[in-house]
Amino acid sequence: MQADIGSRCVGCVRELQPSLRTRAQFWNAGQQGVITRILISINALVFMWIIAGGSQGSLMGGSINQHHFDLGLAQDFLRQGEWYRMVTAGFLHFGLFHIGMNMLLLYQLGNLLEPILGRGKFTLLYFAALVGGSAGAIISSPNGLTGGASGAVFGLMTAAAVVLHQRGINPMQTGLGATLVLNLVITFAIPGISVGGHVGGALVGAGVSWVMVEPNWKRSMPWLSWAAPVVAIVGAFLVANMTL
Repeated sequence: MQADIGSRCVGCVRELQPSLRTRAQFWNAGQQGVITRILISINALVFMWIIAGGSQGSLMGGSINQHHFDLGLAQDFLRQGEWYRMVTAGFLHFGLFHIGMNMLLLYQLGNLLEPILGRGKFTLLYFAALVGGSAGAIISSPNGLTGGASGAVFGLMTAAAVVLHQRGINPMQTGLGATLVLNLVITFAIPGISVGGHVGGALVGAGVSWVMVEPNWKRSMPWLSWAAPVVAIVGAFLVANMTL
């Protein structure tokens, strides 16, 4: 077989090629933001399913159809044992602007945090913040139908702030700090927004990320960075259960 210089036998060429497993590892290592893209895709698919539910105005928001009730979170649903709603509500949105803002922030924050934390820890952080937001929503508005990735996104915002702080950067002197403050102001200023969902997600995201990026834990007890989000998820379900 012709090579850059001269030629090589077929057997030599085969021996020089990396194995399929090695090639798969190289490909996998070169993919950035895989989990972020998967989460955005799931949210987009669920939103299209919501639109297919068929009520007028479901694209831009303002109306609710049966699909919202199938996935949304409320205390009465939990009393009936439908605990899966603590997770599914985090993929439910009430209009194009709602999902658009959340997915924009998820894309920006995910591409920042996923390479730093790794896919496994980033996934656990996201779902810990999501479930933490659901618990906060149950506390603040138990009778309302709640949905949205805002709790998870707020958790990613506070996690990014913790990461910057751990690296010696004041997050309030960056665009992230301004974004976080602005979203907190909007949370408390505009009616109809789940204050508990945003605050719950933010608190869980900050706490879990602090354990994940704390250098001392990595040296002495590295397993804590995996245990923290799991404990947070279990704790969120317990808190929600205490409200019933």
